This record gives sequence, structure tokens and C-alpha cells, in this order.
Amino acid sequence: MSGTENRVRFGLSNVHVAPRTGEGTYGAPVKVPGAVSLTASPEGNSDKFYADNIPYYTAITNAGYSGDLELAILPDTVKVALGLGFIDTNGAFVEDADLVAVPFALLFEVNGDVKNRRNVFYSCTAQRPSDESKTKEDGTTVTTEKLSITMIPEPIDGKNITKLSIEPSTENKAVYDKFFTSVIKPNEPTV
Repeated sequence: MSGTENRVRFGLSNVHVAPRTGEGTYGAPVKVPGAVSLTASPEGNSDKFYADNIPYYTAITNAGYSGDLELAILPDTVKVALGLGFIDTNGAFVEDADLVAVPFALLFEVNGDVKNRRNVFYSCTAQRPSDESKTKEDGTTVTTEKLSITMIPEPIDGKNITKLSIEPSTENKAVYDKFFTSVIKPNEPTV
């Protein structure tokens, strides 16, 4: 190992959401403070075809991910951007059961021992966050909110793209440095 690649990863920061404005296009990312954790479990199947008395061919389907984003508190402005409610003339957040969730891109950063990796999941939808409150006892126990998210492949330039990850290099410095200003699309494959 040359010492230029991460050996471990840790930390979660710079979480942003960007509402989808059209197929493969997104609005400006909005920062979501207070990220605690993100879990994303792969969705899809593995189907085997048998011939010659052995598994002859395996087809693997990438149907995206599903998981949870745990936050200190999901700001009402972000809930509105995700189509989970609206702010009324009193300044109150109102959860309207008839609203339709807005697809969005989820951007975030994970630290590494050598390089920080920036990631985007395309075509995400979120369910309402869990809501838990507890009485204050001898000490203060902070409660969090969890946002259940489904991340499915997004048609972008003829490909079904689920996720993009980028680490900084001299070649991509400009793209890496502007990562949280707009949702980037993948370029043509090099490998």
C-alpha cells in the first residue's frame, strides 16, 4: 500500500439534500445540520442459473439502497423541501397527509485516515422522521430523529446511477471543492 489510500473510515458530516427538479437534475443542496449516523443497506437480488450441475451464471440486480439517516433534529425547512409538510402563516410546521414526498439527492462526507470521501445518492425519497420525546431525569438524555430513506437508481445520461463517491486528487480538485454547491453527474467511465 502506497499510503495514498484510506485504510479506515470514520465520521459523518456535511449532510445536504437537493430536491430533484427534473430527470437527473437537482436544485441547490441545502445543508442538514446535526448528522449522527447514516445506514444504507443494498437492495436487489442474486439469481443463479444452473448448468452442468453447477451454478453456471449469476445475475445480480442493483435496486439501490434503503436505510436511515439519524439526526439531532431535522429542521422544518428541510422537511418542507422534502415534501413532508408546510409552514403555515402562523410559522407552524404542518404535516399534511396528502402531500407527496419530493425526490432528492443526499450528499454527505465520510472521513478517512488519508482522504475524505464525498458521496451522493441520487433519487432518494424519505418517510416522515420518527418522533420520540422523553422526560428529563437526573441527567439530560438527548433524543434524535431518524429519517427512513429509499435510494433508487436514477436515469442519468443513459445509465441507471445509484451513487457517486469522490476522493480529492490534483485532477479533480475543482469538482471536489465545489461538491456541496450543486449535485454533480458522473462522467464517462475511464476504467
